[in-house]
Amino acid sequence: LFLNVSLYTHVINRSFVLFLLLCVNGFIQGLVLGVYEKQPDNDRIRLTEAAAVFDSSISGKLSEMLTISGPPLKKGKSRIFYGLHQDFPSVVVVGLGKSGTGVCGKENWDNCKESIRAAVSAGCRQLQDLEVAHVEVDPCGDGQSAAEGAVLGLFEYDEFKTKKKARVTTLPYGSVDSAAWQKGVLYGDGQNLARRLMEAPANHITPTAFANTIEQKLSPFAHKVAVHKRPQSWIESEQMGAFLSVSKGSEEPPVFLELHYKGSLDSAQPPLVLVGKGITFDSGGISLKPSSGMDAMRADMGGAATVCSALVTAAALKLPINIIGLAPLCENMPSGKANKPGDVVRAKNGKTIQVDNTDAEGRLILADALCYAHSFKPRAIINAATLTGAMDVALGSAAAGVFTNSDWLWERLQKASIVTGDRVWRMPLFQHYTKQITESALADLNNVGKYSGACTAAAFLREFVTADHWAHLDIAGVMTNKDEIPYLRKGMSGRPTRTLVEFIAGLASEP
Repeated sequence: LFLNVSLYTHVINRSFVLFLLLCVNGFIQGLVLGVYEKQPDNDRIRLTEAAAVFDSSISGKLSEMLTISGPPLKKGKSRIFYGLHQDFPSVVVVGLGKSGTGVCGKENWDNCKESIRAAVSAGCRQLQDLEVAHVEVDPCGDGQSAAEGAVLGLFEYDEFKTKKKARVTTLPYGSVDSAAWQKGVLYGDGQNLARRLMEAPANHITPTAFANTIEQKLSPFAHKVAVHKRPQSWIESEQMGAFLSVSKGSEEPPVFLELHYKGSLDSAQPPLVLVGKGITFDSGGISLKPSSGMDAMRADMGGAATVCSALVTAAALKLPINIIGLAPLCENMPSGKANKPGDVVRAKNGKTIQVDNTDAEGRLILADALCYAHSFKPRAIINAATLTGAMDVALGSAAAGVFTNSDWLWERLQKASIVTGDRVWRMPLFQHYTKQITESALADLNNVGKYSGACTAAAFLREFVTADHWAHLDIAGVMTNKDEIPYLRKGMSGRPTRTLVEFIAGLASEP
């Protein structure tokens, strides 16, 4: 054992020197490979197909180094080797856990896919820390999940920092389904777009800037996409009094962003309508939030960010489906013009709303957007919003809460979330909660209930829905990531963009 350890230390020291020499000469390329847990009845190292091919090409040196370098790699852990191959000065081996695992009924996700995402992310980050500019990635039997892990794991928002993370390009290693890899890249890019929008400072992502950013992202697909940035005059003409009551407290003009993606060959196909809450900064208004943590309210447009990013991704994937995206965009600020507790406003459908808490503003702007969504005679309506702190209390960051009047819609959303690992959980939409928001002293509705904040908020939104298939996703609990999702760095999460994309892809494949 002592001889093996000494040999390993000697080889590592020489290899690291070689790695440094190659870096000095400008040749920096890395490789991420996977290894499974050993089987109880077999002590042999179990490499992935791509890792086994690499190991064979260097006469078994990789297996030898894994054997003498320490205990077997556990799931999500990594180990780096230098100088094993002239084309790859640094090779990171990542633990994938047990092979052959699939969907776990208890966890409501695919264990194999999640393990690949986490492992590939860990390997890519380790090479990024070494400033390795080009990384080839073992697809680990699932090119899409591997690509998602690489793209999501390497993302870091550092646009306003002088010192930035090394930029890393990733490619699949060995024989791989290139279509699956590219699909994973697009899924990851879609979520990263939402993360970038949510993370950006509120003075840089105003309602106008948000709309311009999405328009720019959709410009490559102009032949199938129409973008309408509706100004305040249009909002007034549509009698969206609830939306306007929120926006009037800010100096930033509101924008109602309307996106049309015509992916179906049948132009008469009823569209899927996605609606996203777009509060680009939420101070709470007159019902002012505590100053601690208020900076995170730059991401209160997470609903708009995720649905718009999902539509951008659907266009990039060329999905054969018609989609309409709607995002009421404004700030919620205190001023002499702002809503006051007790004010009564009128929504687009004529219902009056007593505003007892100006910090329950998201449901006001969504109310008008949901009314407008029905004008397109949609196949289904899904809205997403960082709506209530109560949802964070209920589910934390484990899953987004789904309130829906449709079993058909729920089944498809849940199926999509199992594939992506970005989970959803069905919440109650009982009449019990409706009573709380329909008992108002001054108006038809009250914008807050007495308890069960997430459920009463959903009940409020249902008052503006007549469609047979509607789902409200409360994504407040999944807005940020601390360390819960191993393949996402700390910060705004962009969830559940990939689940929305997977849902859209599934819907597009149905007759």
